Amino acid sequence: MAKTTRDPIERAFRTAVVRHGMLVPGDRVLAACSGGPDSVALVSLLLKLREEMPLEIIVAHFNHRLRPEAAGDEAFVRDLARGWVLPLVTGSKDVRLEARRRKLNLEEAARELRYDFLRAAARKAGATKIATGHTMDDQAETVLMRLFRGTGLTGLGAIGPLSGPAECPVIRPLIGVRREAIEDYLRAGGLAFRTDESNLDRKFLRNRIRLDLLPELAREYAPGIVEHLAALASFAREEDELLAAFVREMTDEFMIRKGSEATLDVRTLSLLPPALARRVAREFVREVKGDLRGVTSADIESLLGLKDGKERTVKKGLVLRREAGRLARVRRKMGGARPFEKRWSGQGEIRIAGMTFRGRKLDRAKARSLKGDDRRRALLDLARIRFPLVVRSRRPGDLYRPLGAPGRKKLKEVLRAKGVPLRDRDRLPVFVSRGEIVWVPGCPVAEKFKVGPAAGRLLLIERR
Repeated sequence: MAKTTRDPIERAFRTAVVRHGMLVPGDRVLAACSGGPDSVALVSLLLKLREEMPLEIIVAHFNHRLRPEAAGDEAFVRDLARGWVLPLVTGSKDVRLEARRRKLNLEEAARELRYDFLRAAARKAGATKIATGHTMDDQAETVLMRLFRGTGLTGLGAIGPLSGPAECPVIRPLIGVRREAIEDYLRAGGLAFRTDESNLDRKFLRNRIRLDLLPELAREYAPGIVEHLAALASFAREEDELLAAFVREMTDEFMIRKGSEATLDVRTLSLLPPALARRVAREFVREVKGDLRGVTSADIESLLGLKDGKERTVKKGLVLRREAGRLARVRRKMGGARPFEKRWSGQGEIRIAGMTFRGRKLDRAKARSLKGDDRRRALLDLARIRFPLVVRSRRPGDLYRPLGAPGRKKLKEVLRAKGVPLRDRDRLPVFVSRGEIVWVPGCPVAEKFKVGPAAGRLLLIERR
């Protein structure tokens, strides 16, 4: 009887390992073990697999210090590891204290601290895989939690069987196994486990789903509800991965990277079907933020609908602003850029605001080979300029008439129209002759100082 009870669990375990390429001969596996039924079964099944495939297994236990029984759980896992003749690594943190410090709820803080410990322990042990005991029931609960909180296709994928960096991914070989079957397997094998009483506390949403909602759905609506939700997660994840690969290639067409900074062309992006536009925007946010934690579908929609000159705080520390059809991160410094001002003869070099400019006088004939580039050079009618030039930071109310414009415009509006990022505007030098703006890098020269048909000698200002 015991043999037939165990066989389906072992088969499901091996099927998951093979199907998802979770383990290969020679792997060193760090197995997370709380002492509960799922994690005890995980280690037991890894030991059985080791009889067929060379594996190194290390048991890892994290003490959350949330329950009086926590010390007993740790002692229980120590005894298990000793009985299995397996090495054990342990860690401990005050989760309540960390939750307050990081402004997270207890569940989030516990999860983050647990995975921080597992990743650190894996690095120290040289592990190639981290194994956890997530089950099909965990999967169904997670799908419902995300539905209740609002989610899209990516969120419906819930818990992946394999996730994380390729050098040491997290594997979940029990994700296709029901919790009830695992407990039967343990009882049939005479394997002891600990019971976490906090799993009965209905103040947590997951517990209410586990204890009340799923049993009600199975009893009154669909006996196979857990299997159906797990299948939905699997289909959603596979389709999401297919779309994500396509979107990653597409994103490069809309994103411009310059060093560590990136901007998104939302004006052109609006021409795409909304589903693709949202995904490209998500990839952009992932790049500038580092992850998508806490970013909602409403955040993405609001970014796509942002108007020029407007900004949105996506999460604390991440502010995005749209300028000239492009979305970019706003990095604010205390007090902003310091004002600057120098006088310059227009000859030789001037270094200001971290930039170097060189000025020289030219005959008109020698200037014919120069290509126009408002960002790096200005070619001016020397006769119209009075020296010394004042080279200063921009000021509120700055006005000038750009080349070819019908009248004077606010400098800030010209900078915006030219797509100069907000973070750079206070660093740009403004070249002024007798109170009139001559040129600002990135903007056209002033109409008054242009090189007209009657111009003779010219002044070239060029950024080095």
